[in-house]
Amino acid sequence: MMAEFELHKNDAGQFHFSLKSEGHTLLSSEQYTTKASALNGIESVRKNAVENKRYIMATAKSGKPYFNLTASNGQIIGTSVMHADEAACRMAQTKTAALAPSAGIIEES
Repeated sequence: MMAEFELHKNDAGQFHFSLKSEGHTLLSSEQYTTKASALNGIESVRKNAVENKRYIMATAKSGKPYFNLTASNGQIIGTSVMHADEAACRMAQTKTAALAPSAGIIEES
């Protein structure tokens, strides 16, 4: 199974990225003002994704589970999509941990 970070620039000139596997989004970032900052965010995801203690499970107001991936300083560096149930959320967390460290980067326009 392969994964890739898709790096996007929006109309306002800000950057964000998503970690995708098999066409499904596992994790998305916040908006960054520079491309360099977004690339640093990707490196932080690669580094921190392998540490279980960096994942914070949460439940949205809709009742659907999701997770946040945090850096060592506690800052959220990525948020998953909403999942149907806790098992699906944990599976996405496991995939993120396994795939993020070696995922390539695709720059989307």
